[in-house]
Amino acid sequence: MAEAGPQGGSGEASGGFVRAGVWIPAPYRERVAPAHALILVDVQRAFLAGTEAVPGAALLTDRLTVLLARARAAGAPVAHLRNDGEPGAVDEPGTPGWELHFPVRESADERVVAKAAEDGFTGTGLGAFLDGYGVRRVVVAGVLSEMCVSATAVGAVERGYEVVLPHDAHATYGLDDIPAGVVARVAEHALGSDPELVRTVGAVEFTAPGRAHRPREGG
Repeated sequence: MAEAGPQGGSGEASGGFVRAGVWIPAPYRERVAPAHALILVDVQRAFLAGTEAVPGAALLTDRLTVLLARARAAGAPVAHLRNDGEPGAVDEPGTPGWELHFPVRESADERVVAKAAEDGFTGTGLGAFLDGYGVRRVVVAGVLSEMCVSATAVGAVERGYEVVLPHDAHATYGLDDIPAGVVARVAEHALGSDPELVRTVGAVEFTAPGRAHRPREGG
């Protein structure tokens, strides 16, 4: 990924800069170009409801709801990644926690993508689904920030997609004495300058992608 450089005059430079041995992150972008597709990462019941939910799950759910509604209204493809956890995990297949939190409108434009790796592109049909619509720009949101969200964002960048990551649309758990919000912020920083970090879902819009052909149902 590209190295983070110093801030430019626009106030929207990616990455940040070092001052006196301290990393100063660049401001979040207040606006970004519309995206062509939405990737919801592991938005499963185990992580958004009950005793195993991530901190701030209710607010996160509200923001993901906004993204999903906007993508659907714009006719942008939506991929619901669903992680198949190991036996005994909260997201073990077939358990209540494994189920997706949002009802899926199964269609050519919206589908469930099962995965077993952190990167949602690894061993799945996610790339083919997006490429079938000519998607080049995606929004990545969901859980967990430093794991599957980060890995899927990196996987998208490595495959040539432009990636938008809303700061308030991903979450994770705390790590020992490190608060969950700090873990999530460090995960953003670790991604470098390639994803476009936007402050809030309020600044995220979608547009239907230009596509050479419309995939058939189930194709």
